[in-house]
Amino acid sequence: MPDRSEDTSNQQATTVRERLFHATVDREPGDTNVQRFGLDVHPVVFPLSIALIVGFLAVTLGLGDRAATVYTAIFDYVNGSFGWLYVLSVNVFLVALIAFGVSGYGSFRLGGPNAQPEFSRREWLAMLFSAGMGIGLLFFGVAEPMYHFLSGGGSFFEATPRSPAAGRAATAITMFHWGVHPWAIYGIVGLGLAFFSYNRGLPLGFRSVLYPLLGDRIYGWPGHAVDLAAVIATVFGLATTIGLGALQLTAGLDALAAEYLGGGIPTTIWTTALIVATLIGATTVSVLAGLEAGIKRLSNINVALMIVLLGFVFLAGPTVPLLDGFNSGLGAYLGNILELSFHAEAFAGERAGWQHGWTIFYWGFWLSWAPFVGLFIARISQGRTIREFVAGVLLVPVLFSVLWMAVFNGAAIFVELNGPGGTITDPLQTQGRGVALFALLSYYPLTAVTSTVATANLVTFVVTSADSGSLVTSYLIAGGRQDTPRRQRALWPLLIGATSIALLVGNGLDALQTAVVTTGLPFAVLTLVTVYTLYLGLHREREIKQSAVVNRQT
Repeated sequence: MPDRSEDTSNQQATTVRERLFHATVDREPGDTNVQRFGLDVHPVVFPLSIALIVGFLAVTLGLGDRAATVYTAIFDYVNGSFGWLYVLSVNVFLVALIAFGVSGYGSFRLGGPNAQPEFSRREWLAMLFSAGMGIGLLFFGVAEPMYHFLSGGGSFFEATPRSPAAGRAATAITMFHWGVHPWAIYGIVGLGLAFFSYNRGLPLGFRSVLYPLLGDRIYGWPGHAVDLAAVIATVFGLATTIGLGALQLTAGLDALAAEYLGGGIPTTIWTTALIVATLIGATTVSVLAGLEAGIKRLSNINVALMIVLLGFVFLAGPTVPLLDGFNSGLGAYLGNILELSFHAEAFAGERAGWQHGWTIFYWGFWLSWAPFVGLFIARISQGRTIREFVAGVLLVPVLFSVLWMAVFNGAAIFVELNGPGGTITDPLQTQGRGVALFALLSYYPLTAVTSTVATANLVTFVVTSADSGSLVTSYLIAGGRQDTPRRQRALWPLLIGATSIALLVGNGLDALQTAVVTTGLPFAVLTLVTVYTLYLGLHREREIKQSAVVNRQT
């Protein structure tokens, strides 16, 4: 079905951008909003999102340990029954995104032919990387490969656990999980949202990607439902991430205090809750500072601190073995990428189950984060050509992620193979994933300095993610309007932080993490629809560009 843009055959347009390219709806983003108490909110999405968040928290905390059982059962059912859909859909997103970039559509500019980027290329790349992946690299960069090292490569590779072959397999698997596939999810969502908002004049929200199929019905309940789902996924996804980040910060501060102050800090839930409250306070300050002074500045700091850590581990560690490990791991990743991409444990035998706990888990998590990260990428990408957008999303962040994983994977595996056995794996298994990075840094010189840098980097990444998530959520609950009051944006860090603290205290963080990943299923379907509607929109745009009316106007 073609996009319902204006029929230009029998009328003269006053401007190419507004009369020819914008959607045929007599509506403006947020034109039905309610303005009260300094807020500008959608009359349906905002109250329902608050009600659902509070209701979910009440049920989760009320059920206690039973919540984890219920959510795990749902998670196991979704992953067991629809893991194949996750695997296929993520590959579709990657192929579609590359196809849009290299095709004739690649020359189309987000926002029209005269649109100019709001941010420099360096600022743009720093912001999209910080929102999409940075904190995960710090949290999982050492922890994940150690699990694969201990398992011998899961159900895909058949290596002896704790062997050099297991190290090579671990590096390849980690590169796969943090390589082109997650960025393809973010990229296709971001491209769809940016195109329909900036080229079609529709709200900056998920409802807009349905326009070629629903027309102005996107302003009804179908649109309310998808925007509401995006709000819920964003709030709970960020609450989970902030909770996990705070747990890692607790582990890092405890390790620093034990090493240099003669005693650790209380590693209780209340300590972690205090750290969450501190992070939310910093996020609120960043939100009030605005996009330019807040997210943009923090993103530049994030990347600078990551480069410092990366350079230190590379130069102060076993540099030549790390280079060898990079080559071997990258070769194993690229040599197996097609099979890894479609691996579904159909013939895994006794090793079956590993993929659902790792690859399917990650694909579900990236999909549940896609509304937040994709919308934020769309927000900062006006003025870029589609080809530049695709290259920026798929090349630069992926290359950095692969390099980061190679260095930190390689350093951790080198320590395990050549240093005292269990230097990293023992604390990982006894104290959890949060301590893995600090266990690696303890093997290096200047541990106090590097651990402090890593801690600061965790803080800036958590604040950046929460700030950008608050920005995105404020758009969604305002009907896609971007000029939302600053007070309204400052509301969401408080709500996200309160959610995270409540779940930490109520022992519901693991339950929430499981529930969040399960939400990847509906967004997998919605993103598949986005691939189709984006094609319809781009095809219609090309038709308009080639029409006689456009030629006369230009």
